Amino acid sequence: MSATIARTSDNPLLDFSGLPRFPEIEPGHVTPAIDALIADVRETIERVAGAADAPSWDNFVQPLSDALDRLDRAWGQVSHLNAVVNTPALRETYNANLPKITAFHTDIAHDKRLFSRYRDLAASPAFAAYDGAQRKLVENTLRDFRLSGAELPDDKKARFKAIEEELARSSARFEDNVLDATNAYGLFVADEGSLAGVPDDVLTAAKLAAESDGKPGWKLTLHMPCYLQVTQYADNRGIRETLYRAYATRASEFGNPEWDNTALIERILELRREAAALLGYASYAEVSLVPKMAGTPAEVLGFLRELGAKAKPYAERDMAEL
Repeated sequence: MSATIARTSDNPLLDFSGLPRFPEIEPGHVTPAIDALIADVRETIERVAGAADAPSWDNFVQPLSDALDRLDRAWGQVSHLNAVVNTPALRETYNANLPKITAFHTDIAHDKRLFSRYRDLAASPAFAAYDGAQRKLVENTLRDFRLSGAELPDDKKARFKAIEEELARSSARFEDNVLDATNAYGLFVADEGSLAGVPDDVLTAAKLAAESDGKPGWKLTLHMPCYLQVTQYADNRGIRETLYRAYATRASEFGNPEWDNTALIERILELRREAAALLGYASYAEVSLVPKMAGTPAEVLGFLRELGAKAKPYAERDMAEL
């Protein structure tokens, strides 16, 4: 770990001694931590990529993995907080740092020196003596380099990087829209009898939610602690259906246009198709399956159709009971 990080250890995002210090993390901690950790990874890359010695686990893979792990752990904490807390200040700093993170990871994936040293390591006589986990990590890293465009010519690398950055922005906007649509929804119920079957703790929370909005009765929301309990236990079918439909149509053309993700979905699909084509694949589905157990999209569709045929009689039985 670099001296820069050691000097800023009062930042909870730079403390890797134990579990995340979530209660202490503030939006102001994010940019200094991410900048310091990116600088740390860059420093590590320059050291291990330019070394005269042949690459090994100890002088190449381990130090690079450690530096990247620190960055990923810190950014993972920020991403988690953005998903579950999402204050305006946190969202702003998250979205400000997301392009930086995306561009940095793409730069790493396009670093010819790193790609070459990983290939040299995999081809070395010593590689066979590594344990299974070590060999798998190196093999997966080489796979990920290729899936990130490491073997593309420079002009296509530039386009691939631009696609990745736009995908990151679009995905973040998509998530923000879903979260905003979720937070904005409220079903107010005046008659307690309509909530028969709903667990007491959920009713208490719903009562408090209505009171915080200055309204009588109970406020049902689309947040999981409320949504799951109500749709599973409420006797009132109409309420269950209302919540279900609201949940299934969040951030769509059926709600507030401000949060409609329709155009974003179309753009994300378009960008994924272009990225897949640059990598030489017929579809993004093929790219997605490279690190997975299924071999082809046709294999996945066959499995789903077979599963559907077997599940249909049980679904029909449930429908008859309803």
